[in-house]
Amino acid sequence: MVKETRSIRRQVLPNGLTVITEQMAHLRSVAIGIWLKSGSRDEESEWNGISHFIEHMVFKGTENRSAEAIARQVDSIGGNMDAFTAKECICFNIKVLDEHLPLAMDVLSDLVLHPVFDAGDIARERGVILEEIKMDQDNPDYLVHEIFTQSFWKDHALGLPILGTRETVKKFDRPVVSRFYGHHFAPGNLILSAAGNLDHQHFVELVAKHFEHVKAAKNGLHSPQPKTFSRINLRNKKSLEQVQICIGVPSHPMAHERRYASYILNTLLGGGMSSRLFQNIRERQGLAYSIYSDLNPYRDTGSMCVYAGTSRESAIKVVECVIAEFRNLKTTPVPEEELRRSKDQLKGSLMLSLESSTARMSNLARQEMYYDHFYGLDELIERIEAVTIEDLQQAAEEFFRTEQIAVTILGNLTGLKLTRDQLTC
Repeated sequence: MVKETRSIRRQVLPNGLTVITEQMAHLRSVAIGIWLKSGSRDEESEWNGISHFIEHMVFKGTENRSAEAIARQVDSIGGNMDAFTAKECICFNIKVLDEHLPLAMDVLSDLVLHPVFDAGDIARERGVILEEIKMDQDNPDYLVHEIFTQSFWKDHALGLPILGTRETVKKFDRPVVSRFYGHHFAPGNLILSAAGNLDHQHFVELVAKHFEHVKAAKNGLHSPQPKTFSRINLRNKKSLEQVQICIGVPSHPMAHERRYASYILNTLLGGGMSSRLFQNIRERQGLAYSIYSDLNPYRDTGSMCVYAGTSRESAIKVVECVIAEFRNLKTTPVPEEELRRSKDQLKGSLMLSLESSTARMSNLARQEMYYDHFYGLDELIERIEAVTIEDLQQAAEEFFRTEQIAVTILGNLTGLKLTRDQLTC
């Protein structure tokens, strides 16, 4: 395999803004992202959802462009503009052909630096987001994860929904939006990342042109580390045809030195069609159509969750089968051949996930946010290869403890019971 060298360069402007680029000379595209290093977990609970609300509002018009002008300019160059809010960041991004980089930078920085937050637009957008919340409430897969998260990180902003609630969103008005925006959108809290066919020095000059006048400010955000709660939560919703199950345990934070073992553990437990959960619960027993596990790491905590959708009759059996897989991973060493397969699967998906300029741009920003240096592909592959059968067993013993297991079950649960004894592993 060819060794991959990444040409990554990083520079911090005098006001504290971090600029990172990766040159990918074989492409014709450039992806740019403006990342805010705080997300929904950095909100006060009474303003839950305000980060996501601001992410929507900046597209409604700036001091220089109407919402329609923004859309038209991006479309006229065949660009692709998007944004999202997560628990620990907000990202505004655009992908264009390399020749349109200056215009793309102009539009994107205009959104982030000069939004007008018109009172009429705010009132309309509240309505849009209330509909978005309703849509999510109608999606059982989303809902079971949301209920699980709220009870797992109870009494902490990490447990609250990114969209906010009906009660909080109804209170958003111009002063609230402006205050939150002014406090969070400071240069020291921003990362500008770009990947594709670009020149680092030229890009830094472009960024400086738009951002150098912004005053340095420290915002001292960062909510305290949350505690996790391992509750059994049975939520009755008679209208659902299927029973939705979420089973989770605390796992490692984003930058934990033993994180590679947890990636592999997650892959072989429920990360794909050859995983133990898929093969055993879906293929052998036919108990669920959809079953998988995933890792949700944050800066100071994390969870590993198993999700399944099944019938009411099979729900408890599915929970017991998942717990049996947990137990098995603790007591029986993983066969060499299965470890090999999981490592190869993880390496393959990692490489494929870095094929586009947008993926590289995101990767740069996330590495800047969570780690003290940039991990190249070769280094990541070495770390994955170094994980041993003993490391996996150690991770399983750390994660899968009866008293740490949290379960949320949602659906028509008439007559359904689950006790802590049934979670013994």
